[in-house]
Amino acid sequence: MVFGVYTGPQPPPKQMHEMNQEEQAEEGARKMIEFMQSCPGKTAMAGVSGFFLGGFFGLFMASMAYDAPSGTNAASHISQLPFKQQMKIQFTDMGKRSYSSAKNFGYIGAIYSGVECAIESLRAKHDIYNGVSAGCVTGAGLSIKAGPQAALFGCAGFAAFSTAIDLYMSSESAAPPANDYDE
Repeated sequence: MVFGVYTGPQPPPKQMHEMNQEEQAEEGARKMIEFMQSCPGKTAMAGVSGFFLGGFFGLFMASMAYDAPSGTNAASHISQLPFKQQMKIQFTDMGKRSYSSAKNFGYIGAIYSGVECAIESLRAKHDIYNGVSAGCVTGAGLSIKAGPQAALFGCAGFAAFSTAIDLYMSSESAAPPANDYDE
């Protein structure tokens, strides 16, 4: 059946060893696309993307904090160390900060994407309310350990941020970016 229309008897699907190389590539691509469009696929992609984005962001922020490594009280002592030792301490600190930021961004991305996909699947609609709801659940979930008031503010903050991003990304009134051919 194709789109609810009976098309007659269908041949059984070919096994991988019966397919030529092109058919195997098409089948592999089809399965990859199906995975990427599923909730677990979207969650995994958001988590991995968030991890790498957070890593770069953490590396950048750590490189700006050149005063003293985090977790040390050796602000006055680090300048007395040899240069090689100072560099080792700074790079170790940058790695720790970058990894910490990467974990946080990956975690937030995976949670938000998974919740949004689940809500969209339950509602069977694709609209702005999925993102707002996912933002609220994510914000509340991340701040619940600090108490109900923090969870409420986390919900409101993430929902507002998600709404702003969704509205910006879907705005049709914004002019497209200029390119070299517009001149």
